[in-house]
Amino acid sequence: MKTRFIQCFLILIIAACTRPPSGSPVIKNPVAKAQPSTAVAPPDAINIAAVGDIMLGSSYPDSTCLPPDSAKNSFKHALKDLREADLAFGNLEGVLLDTGAPVGYKLRFKHKGYLFRMPAKFGNVLKDAGFDILSVGNNHSNDFDVAGRKSTLKVLDSLGIHTAGFKSHPSKTFTLNGVKYGFCAFSPNGQTVSLLQTARAKKLIAGLKSKVDIVIVSFHGGGEGVDYEHVPDSAEIFKGENRGNLRAFTHAAVDAGADVVFGNGPHVARAMELYKNRLIAYSLGNFVTYKGVSISGICGIAPLLKVSINKQGEFLNGQIVSYKQSHQTGLRFDTLNLAAQRIMALTLADFRQPGLKISPSGKIKPSTAN
Repeated sequence: MKTRFIQCFLILIIAACTRPPSGSPVIKNPVAKAQPSTAVAPPDAINIAAVGDIMLGSSYPDSTCLPPDSAKNSFKHALKDLREADLAFGNLEGVLLDTGAPVGYKLRFKHKGYLFRMPAKFGNVLKDAGFDILSVGNNHSNDFDVAGRKSTLKVLDSLGIHTAGFKSHPSKTFTLNGVKYGFCAFSPNGQTVSLLQTARAKKLIAGLKSKVDIVIVSFHGGGEGVDYEHVPDSAEIFKGENRGNLRAFTHAAVDAGADVVFGNGPHVARAMELYKNRLIAYSLGNFVTYKGVSISGICGIAPLLKVSINKQGEFLNGQIVSYKQSHQTGLRFDTLNLAAQRIMALTLADFRQPGLKISPSGKIKPSTAN
């Protein structure tokens, strides 16, 4: 009896220590280590793998910010998760271009390492990793003006990787394994499809939905850095720029026909929400970002989100696979599962009724599920 009392007492203590606080979540002693996903999706489910920002190294202004292996092993430890999905998504932060000068208004960043020009051959690394769709709608897609945008589209198109996000290429439709997809991407930046013009965004999404089975939406928005983990219910102003009201935008996107919404831009992971049975990931943070992007502390948390939806686009279940990265070792699997636990805590802190449950091991299910 005494032993049983002690066991129960310890369980209560652990539960209290792991409960996320009401404010900004701080996970000091994670107790749930990463485990392989055991969720079983129906045989006709669509399985999507999604990650956040990708920047494989910049050759501008010189080659000191390029990985020594020409980026060949950038996704080495995540290949299984990416390749096994029916569809793999990421945000390409920068351009694929071999030579060329930055666009004029960005020259002030020349000596700060914030201009991202990946060698065109790095496109093969993305293809080999298994990416099917990449967003180019972000604040670095115009770093090298028209030449950078054209080269990026040419390289990715030649590899069969579908892109969206430029004003010249706002969306993409394609068929994969018998499923018709529509893909579009938004950001508040020049030369991209605007995140701030909600009515136009809804029209674009609704037009896609009328032609395809599944619509995937990406957005690049919100403040940046460790002070911007939370999702406010208002417009986010960062360094004087309107980075969008992301709750309003994502809900409008789903109302218009989006079946899954993947966010990126803050360089930290954010909460998730189930709205009208469609999954919204407000930020998937950084995934593979070689130099030029801070990955210290929580910025080094690198979630890979697995999502299973049915042919109607309704969310079935998911799994957050926790990775981490450093500039010395690159991307590695995180046995402490910090990405999953951080997103779980943020979801509980930011949404009174998120519509889903996330376990400490990263399993996601609708809150109505058993």
